[in-house]
Amino acid sequence: MARDTDHHHYVRKVVLPSGKTIEVVYFEDQVVHSDAVAGSPSTRTVEQQDELHVCGSCRSELVYPTAWSEAGPRHWEVSLRCPNCEWQGTGVFEQELVERFDDELDRGTQQVVDDLRRLLHANMEAEIERFVRALHGGHIQPEDF
Repeated sequence: MARDTDHHHYVRKVVLPSGKTIEVVYFEDQVVHSDAVAGSPSTRTVEQQDELHVCGSCRSELVYPTAWSEAGPRHWEVSLRCPNCEWQGTGVFEQELVERFDDELDRGTQQVVDDLRRLLHANMEAEIERFVRALHGGHIQPEDF
């Protein structure tokens, strides 16, 4: 029996949380499914979505992924949540849209890290000032150490 070798495919390496690497083979003629229920108010479809970080219900720009997985060679299934209005939904989105979402998540993460650094620095300055005032006021004794 002859095998048809004219299928177009590609291989993607996936690193599991355990550190083990596996190869996943995708075929171009793979059908991509969405578990979205048509007409469901809590589910967005690919056609309705411009940017994944923007909530379709309240327009908040704080939407984040709760899960995502590959759904084909150029699509991702992403579960989303809006912390502002508690909207949740799952859909299958194109690679380009998910990459823009990932860039937005990276930008937001960097903002949080920068804010945390500023807060830590301000808290450390305040703590040092209190310590210096306590030293000068004679409130710290050798037995405190």
